[in-house]
Amino acid sequence: MSPLIELVDIARYYQMGDERIAALDGVSFAIDKGEMVAIIGTSGSGKSTLLNILGCLDTPSRGSYRLAGRDVQGLSDDERAYVRNRQIGFVFQSFQLLTRATAIKNVALPLVYRGVPAKERAARAQKALDRVGLAHRMHHKPFQLSGGQRQRTAIARALVSEPSLLLCDEPTGNLDSATTEDIMALFHALHAEGNTILIVTHEPEIAARCPRSIRIFDGKIVSDERKAAA
Repeated sequence: MSPLIELVDIARYYQMGDERIAALDGVSFAIDKGEMVAIIGTSGSGKSTLLNILGCLDTPSRGSYRLAGRDVQGLSDDERAYVRNRQIGFVFQSFQLLTRATAIKNVALPLVYRGVPAKERAARAQKALDRVGLAHRMHHKPFQLSGGQRQRTAIARALVSEPSLLLCDEPTGNLDSATTEDIMALFHALHAEGNTILIVTHEPEIAARCPRSIRIFDGKIVSDERKAAA
């Protein structure tokens, strides 16, 4: 079986005046379907650039990126948008919920862009909220939810399209330690269900909770470690 994600010799350069900056320089790794992986690095290490490429928000200057067997870096903007909507669920540090919309309407939003009928959208959004333990709060707006509940709503929104990949950008960065534990427990439960989860983080404690941890520094992969099975 082919890997879900396959990066080969990925580089991303930016031109700053007369100087060419290498945000990524020769990054290669593969991730199989069903893995839970942390991408860890300090600020400026290249992890945000890597996240943008993995999420089809940016294209590499060099190298090959295949997602679910498809070479994606040569796609048009519209084709990349289609891949993002169909195959990738995003979870952000800042939740990025619509403040005036209820939880169920926030969760259903990706389905609006896919043209899913309203009745089916509502049913699927309710099911996604139930998966993250928030069905009882579906009619509440973000200001009526705690930080953990808002992040659970964001995770439900990422799940509602049944994506191939959950791509999480510092998903516990705005949460206290107890809520962080709850969210990580949820990620582990989703992983146990077979979801593929990538967590981009600068926190060693979060990376240590993942079965596999890929460390990036100065645009290069410096380690790729897997925990021994219990």
